[in-house]
Parts: sequence; structure tokens; C-alpha cells
Amino acid sequence: MTTTLTPASETPPEKTRRVRRPKAARAGGTLHAGPIAYVILALFTIGSLFPLVWTAIAASRDNQRLAETPPPFWFGSNLFDNLDLAWNDANLGEAFINTTFVAGVSAATIVFLSTIAGFAFAKLRFKGRNAMMLIVIGTMMVPPQLSVIPLYMMVAELDWADQLQAVIFPSLVSAFGVFFMRQYLLQALPDEIIEAARVDGASSWRVIWHVVFPAARPAMAVLGMLMFVQTWNDFLWPFLVLTQNGNPTVQVAVAGLGRGYTPDQSLIMAGALLGTLPLLIVFAIFGKQIVGGIMQGAVKG
Repeated sequence: MTTTLTPASETPPEKTRRVRRPKAARAGGTLHAGPIAYVILALFTIGSLFPLVWTAIAASRDNQRLAETPPPFWFGSNLFDNLDLAWNDANLGEAFINTTFVAGVSAATIVFLSTIAGFAFAKLRFKGRNAMMLIVIGTMMVPPQLSVIPLYMMVAELDWADQLQAVIFPSLVSAFGVFFMRQYLLQALPDEIIEAARVDGASSWRVIWHVVFPAARPAMAVLGMLMFVQTWNDFLWPFLVLTQNGNPTVQVAVAGLGRGYTPDQSLIMAGALLGTLPLLIVFAIFGKQIVGGIMQGAVKG
């Protein structure tokens, strides 16, 4: 019995199965959102915009209509009249100037000092660095209401009542700003660049000015915007040390609209809408740069 051998070259190759990967899993593929994702995003968008839209609706009505049930869900015809009345009654022109000055000085000082302190904690070596950083972080856990009485006693001792410096000086430093800039500079600023600047004979201040500040510019923009918004919206401390007839900020001036036995809710909403508009304009202009700075910091971190 003879057996015929088939050459290896004539052996029929086995069929290889091709495994299809999902489109989203392919290299360089783009993830596409489904209908459920769009529904969730739409709900979040509506929920976020509703307070602002309701403020505008309430500002366009009168106090009697707002007290009815159900409340109005569309704009009325009194918007511009209420805005004009709130502007003149609350002295919002002077309040806008005061708030812009206070928020601008506070935000610029916080960004400047926080960047320098964050650089020191991130890149410099000195005794007690970690302990001091823990103390800075620990101050963020202390409720700000605990410092109201000591601060008020200091303001009264310095005779700063109803003056803008009483609002500016307590907000010139920020533990959050120091921590934020430290975390950013840890990854965004390589040690080799600092060493190269030292080799070239750069002093510490020259390194900060020509190396640290350019590298930290995206984070500085984000921190500046956050601190500006926080100072603009601050109410408790300005309300304690300022008066509506003296040097009010926007929040103090708007709070004065609620005086009386029966507060005019439409007038209060008109003042709140006027106080919010500058922040919306600023974010509409610089929003892309702010989001880009946040994303750049997230990628580098």
C-alpha cells in the first residue's frame, strides 16, 4: 500500500478569520454620542439656563403677577422699565465701578502672589516646605464665617468701615490659588528649564518673570477669572462693612432693593439680572481662552 505525500506548498491554507473591531476602538477613531447622551446633555443645559431665564422673566413682570399661581413662564412688557428703576434706585452705576475695582485688584494680586508661592512650593527646596503646604491646604477647611468677627474688629480698629479697602485687603491672598498654581507648575514647568536659566546667570526674580510666568499663563488666566467671579459675587463680608449709600458693591446695592414691608420681587430680579450681565459678557469674550487653559492644564497634569 503506497501513500502519496502532498508537498507542503500544495497544502491548502487554513482560512483566517478577520476580527472586526468596533469603530470606536479603532486607532484614531472618534467616539460618537448616542441619542441618550444628547437627551442628558439637553436636560443639563435646560437646568443650567433655567435660573437665568427665570430671572429675566421675573424682571419683566410686576410684583402682583409674580404672586399669582401659576407663576408666569414667559416674558412681560416691564423689563426695561424695571431695569431702569433698579439702576437708579440701587445706585448701580457707582456699584459697578466699585465692584470692578475691587474684583480686579483682588484677582490680579491673587494671581501674582499665588503664582510665586506655587512656584516656590513646586520647584524650590527648603526646610518645612511640606509642612507649610499642609498648613495652606488646612486653611481651606476652615469656614470663612469664623473669621468674620476678628476681621470686623480689625476693620473697626483701622477705621475702614464703609471703605473699599475693607473689602480688598482680606481677599488679597488665596489658599486655593496657591494650591492650584502649585499643582499646575509641578507638571507644566520642567526642572531642566529652570536649571538652564540658572546656568545662564538668571536671578530668582528673572527666572520668575521670564520662565515661570510664561509657562503658567494658561493657569493664571483661569485662576484670575475664577477669583474675579468669586469676588464679584461675594456678599457676606461686603454686606457687613459697606453700606448702600456709601461705597456699595453690586451685591450690597442689589440687597438694598429688598427693603420695605413688601419687597418688590420684580425689582430685585431686575437688579440681579443687571449684576449678572457683566460676568456673562466677560465669559462670552474670554470663555474659549479660559476653557483652553483648563484643558491644557488637565493634559499637562
